[in-house]
Amino acid sequence: MKLEMPQIELPFYEAAGEEIGVFEHAWKNRLPLLIKGPTGCGKTRFVAHMAARLRLPLYTVACHDDLTAADLVGRHLIGDGQTVWCDGPLTRAVREGGICYLDEVVEARKDTTVVLHPLADDRRILPIDRTGELLEAPPSFMLVVSYNPGYQNLLKGMKPSTRQRFVSLRFDFPAAAREEAILIGESGCAPDLAKRLVSIAHALRTLKDQDLEEAASTRLLVYAALLVRDGMDPVVACRAAIVESLTDDAEVAEALMEVVSATFGR
Repeated sequence: MKLEMPQIELPFYEAAGEEIGVFEHAWKNRLPLLIKGPTGCGKTRFVAHMAARLRLPLYTVACHDDLTAADLVGRHLIGDGQTVWCDGPLTRAVREGGICYLDEVVEARKDTTVVLHPLADDRRILPIDRTGELLEAPPSFMLVVSYNPGYQNLLKGMKPSTRQRFVSLRFDFPAAAREEAILIGESGCAPDLAKRLVSIAHALRTLKDQDLEEAASTRLLVYAALLVRDGMDPVVACRAAIVESLTDDAEVAEALMEVVSATFGR
């Protein structure tokens, strides 16, 4: 009797190159992976897609300045009159043989990232000092981290001793045809709307480092497409989902809206 494996719906992802193959080979060879690229270009969606593709549990951590090693590894908690150990997401991923994904890892404190070192080399171990455990990562465990190189500075860069423990992928905003396919796949919008939104994004991305701190992301285009598909006027949707998310400066916002209005013939 043949057992049928349950079908798993993969999160939508439109490949740009060889990133799926790189991820799979890194996982098979028990290598950690670093993904670098601008905000909203698909890094998190890619990891979710690969976790589902490999049928592995995924633990995602949004890193920030106050993230501690205990937030990742775990801590003792008091409940019902007794002290109980509670695993953090990194420890759970190691125990279950899943993927632990640290988003914007350079935002975490330096002493936090040191916890990753023994997991990110050939030892593949996680020491838990507070319980005395030394966990060995099973073959299916994978450590994945990401960051936006555009935010890097002397205070928030990844140390070479950490970066050189990882296989690395560079992500960028998609080429026009691929970005249009992503908008259609994510939102179900019409091809003409996808083409117009992508042309707006390309125009606004030329302003990065001049009038804008950050470029218009694919994520914002998806938001705009969803609003339009739901019946919102395209120009109003672009202001709400794209323009006002890119700048607080009223004059800059109006300049961006000129691009939007011209694209939709207003």
